[in-house]
Parts: sequence; structure tokens; C-alpha cells
Amino acid sequence: MVTPEQIEAWIKAGLPCDYIKVEGDGHHFEATIVSAEFRGKMRVAQHQLVYKVLGDKMKAEIHALSMQTLTPEEWHG
Repeated sequence: MVTPEQIEAWIKAGLPCDYIKVEGDGHHFEATIVSAEFRGKMRVAQHQLVYKVLGDKMKAEIHALSMQTLTPEEWHG
């Protein structure tokens, strides 16, 4: 079973994050991700960036992931 810590590590490996927190029960997860990579992108494009980093894990290991994506400015705003 996938843990929130594993998901955090996978995202950090492919996306520079100022802050990341993933919580969940092994099936459904919620993530808060702050990254400068989100600047200038609409919310959908930000989420697609995270999905791309996770790749096939979204199909196999992660059943549901809801996320709040923020730029550093929005996070500290």
C-alpha cells in the first residue's frame, strides 16, 4: 500500500517544491504543493504537471489524489 510519504518523495523527485504535505489513508490522498514551477500556469496545468511527475503511479498505485497547488507568492500571500 502506498503511503503519503512515498507520494511526497515521488513528487519531490520530479518537481522542486518549497513545501509539500500529503495526507491519506492508502487509497485516497490530499496534497498541498507549493512550487515556483506553478507560476504563470492555470490550476489545471499545475495539476497536470504533478500528474506528469507521478506518471504511471497515478494509474496503478494512487487511486485518488486531490491537490491544492500554490505558487510561493500565493502560499505566503
